[in-house]
Amino acid sequence: MKTVLAVAAIAATLGFASQTTAQTAVERGKYLVESVVGCGNCHTPQGPNGPIRGKTLAGGLEFDHPGFFKAYSTNITPDRETGIGKWTDAQLKVAIREGKRPDGTLIRPPMPFALYRDIADSDLDAIVAYLRTVPAVKNVAPKSKYEIPLPPAYGPPITKPVTAPPRSDKLAYGAYLAGPLGHCIECHTPPGADGRSQYGTQLGAGGRQFHGPFGLSVAKNITSDSDQGLGKWSDTEIERAIRKGIDRQDQPLKPPMGYAYYDKISADDMAALIAYLRSLPPRKMP
Repeated sequence: MKTVLAVAAIAATLGFASQTTAQTAVERGKYLVESVVGCGNCHTPQGPNGPIRGKTLAGGLEFDHPGFFKAYSTNITPDRETGIGKWTDAQLKVAIREGKRPDGTLIRPPMPFALYRDIADSDLDAIVAYLRTVPAVKNVAPKSKYEIPLPPAYGPPITKPVTAPPRSDKLAYGAYLAGPLGHCIECHTPPGADGRSQYGTQLGAGGRQFHGPFGLSVAKNITSDSDQGLGKWSDTEIERAIRKGIDRQDQPLKPPMGYAYYDKISADDMAALIAYLRSLPPRKMP
C-alpha cells in the first residue's frame, strides 16, 4: 500500500496523475499556482536567462502594451512590507476575484478579473492557502502607468457560491481551465479599442501583442480555424505546443507562454483543455 501511495505522489508531482486523487487545500493550490494558473509567469520577474532566482512570485515583471499601459506585476509573497503578508485571506480572495485591494483601490490590468470572478470557491481557497506557504521575498515593483480609462469596479461584489463544472463534463471543465483558471482565452483574444478582450466576437482569434525582454510576441489563433488556428493540428501537436512551446513545424514558440508551468498540467486536465479548444468556432486573426 505504501508503495502504491508513493508512486501516486510521484506522478502527481510530475503533473501527470489523475486529479481525482484526494488533495489537501495546499496541495491543490500548489498544483494550480505552479501549473494551469501559472501565477509565476506574471508575478516572477524575468532576467535574460529566465526567472530571477530568489524572487519567485515577488513581482516586478513588466507588461508593455503601447497605447494601453506599461504595468508591473505585484509581489504576492507573504512579505509584510512589500507583499501580501498583512492581508487577510478574505482580502486576498477579493483582490483575486474582484480586483480590489484592502484599502478599496482598484487593481489594474493585465489581471483578467472578468475571468477570475468565476474561479470556484474551493480552488480560490486552495490558491490562497498555498500562497501563504511560499517564502516571503522583499521586493518593491515599479509603479505602473495607464493610458486607458479604467472602470470604477470590475463588477458587483461576489456574494453567492461559485462552483466548478464537474470533471465528468470534459468540455465544460475544459472551458473552466481555459477561462477562469488558465485565462488562455484572455491572452489569445484580441483587445478592442478600450483594451478589453473581445470575447463575444473574437474569442480565441489571437493577435494580441506582447512586448517584453523577449521582444515582440503575438498571441496565436487557438480556434478551430484550419488556416490560422488549430484546425489541422493533432491533439499531440497541441499538447506539445502547450507543454514544450514547440509548434507543428518543430519551431519554438515565443514567450510569454508559461511552458515551464503548463508542462505540469495533469493528463486529465490537458485532455479537457484540448477538447475545449477543439470546440472553439473558427475565427480569423484580426
